[in-house]
Amino acid sequence: MDKNKIHPDQKYIDGLAANDSVIIQSIYKKFVPKVVMFIMNNSGDRDQAQDIVQEILILLFNQAKANSLKLTCPFDAYFFLLCKRKWLNELKKTSNKGVTIIEDVLSINESAHELIGQTEQFDEKQQLFDAMFEKLGDKCKELLKLSFEIKSMEEVAEKLNVTYGYVRKKKSLCVGQLTQWIQEAKNFKSLKNN
Repeated sequence: MDKNKIHPDQKYIDGLAANDSVIIQSIYKKFVPKVVMFIMNNSGDRDQAQDIVQEILILLFNQAKANSLKLTCPFDAYFFLLCKRKWLNELKKTSNKGVTIIEDVLSINESAHELIGQTEQFDEKQQLFDAMFEKLGDKCKELLKLSFEIKSMEEVAEKLNVTYGYVRKKKSLCVGQLTQWIQEAKNFKSLKNN
C-alpha cells in the first residue's frame, strides 16, 4: 500500500476540522472507549481519560484547521497511539520515573508513527507560539487576534478606532517581537529543523 495515499478515515479529520457533530459523536462512540479503558487500566481514572481525549481532539482540530493533517493510516490506530503516548508522558511527569512506551508493532503501521511524529511536532510548535504570544502586551495580543480573524487591516483599524497606518506599524512591531522571542526560545532550533 502506498504510504502517502490518503486513508478513507480522513473523513474523521475533515469532520473535526468542520466541527461536524455527527463525526465527533462517532469518534466518541467508536474510538474513545478503547482509550478510556487503556488509561483506567494504567493508573488513571475516567476523568483523566476524558482530559487526555479532549486534549488530543483539540490538537487534531487545530492541526486539521491548519490543513497539515492528511491521514495515511486508520484513524483508530492513530488516535489511540496519540492518546496512549500523551497518557504515558503524563505518568512520566507525575511519577518522576521513566516510563517506557512499548508500541504494539503489529497493530500500528509505519505510516501511523510518521503521523504521530508530525502531530507531536505540531503540538510543540503550537505550545511555543502560545507561550510567546502570552508574553506580548495586551494591545499587541488584541491587534494580532483581530488580524487573525479579520483579513482586512482597514477593518481591524476601524474596529480598534485607530488609523490604518498605525495598525500596520503596530502589527509589524508585534509580529517582530513575537518572532524574536520564538527564535530565542531554547527549543526553537530543534523544532525548526523538523
